[in-house]
Amino acid sequence: MQATRTFLQSLGLPPGDLRDVPTSSQRFPDGAQYRVEIPSVEGPGAMAAVLEEAGARSVPVVRISQGSGVMLLTDREIREMARLGAEAGVEVSLFVGPRAAWETGAQALSPAGRNLGARHRGMEQLIYAIEDIKRACSLGIRGVLVADAGLLWVAGEMKKAGELPADLVLKVSVQMGAANPASIRLQEQWGADTYNVPTDLNLAQLAAIRAAVDIPLDIYVEVPDNFGGFIRHYEIGEMVRVMAPVYLKFGLRNAPNVYPSGTHLEETVIALSRERVRRAEIGLDHLRRTYPDAVTSKLGATGLAVPQP
Repeated sequence: MQATRTFLQSLGLPPGDLRDVPTSSQRFPDGAQYRVEIPSVEGPGAMAAVLEEAGARSVPVVRISQGSGVMLLTDREIREMARLGAEAGVEVSLFVGPRAAWETGAQALSPAGRNLGARHRGMEQLIYAIEDIKRACSLGIRGVLVADAGLLWVAGEMKKAGELPADLVLKVSVQMGAANPASIRLQEQWGADTYNVPTDLNLAQLAAIRAAVDIPLDIYVEVPDNFGGFIRHYEIGEMVRVMAPVYLKFGLRNAPNVYPSGTHLEETVIALSRERVRRAEIGLDHLRRTYPDAVTSKLGATGLAVPQP
């Protein structure tokens, strides 16, 4: 296998998983090693609750993300989320739709075809997804969440061509599924600005990915049940040390799946959002005990996709 390892090194990839888990010297533009993200913030009510809870608990939440999609928010709701983000200096990242799992195809609903669920089937659905991004940008959003390689590439090319804002952050979803340094480097080349790694990678695997790419990585510290249900608070210090720059995401174990969300689930979504911030407080307390010198970003930091309403 040595010849294979040597060839991979010639491509700028590590020769294997980095079992010595080296410390990353890379940083966010403001010098920070980590930032805090609260996912599944499904509307302005949930976002206001997250910001209130974060202030009360002194949790430096600088990014919120949403999973139901731009297409399931009204213009008024998107504008309100943009306003809240701009006033707080918080990045707002909205998922792009429509996606295969929510339309007329059957493969995404089958046991062997569920990995298709977040993709865009056919050219028309790809066009709908691009229009979803354009609509979000027109309402002030500067961060979108994508899970389709073709959409990622097209959106990256549209940024270069001036068809989408140059400061638009393309955040790649955990549902993209790339799990090794070569695959994630491709995402970077196609236009990814941050990449959410699979939830179950160990530190040696994560270190190898960091050695191969420059973009920030996103990782669930606490993982929703449908992505594995892991609670990795005990690894948080090593995650920051090895993966910097990294977004620490606090999902929620033992919680209902609220996608696609709406006002019929709003009370549940708000309660879940508040608990995610509480979980973040627990995780960050552990980080301070295990890696007290770790540096985080302040609200409004350079590189955040803060809305421009």
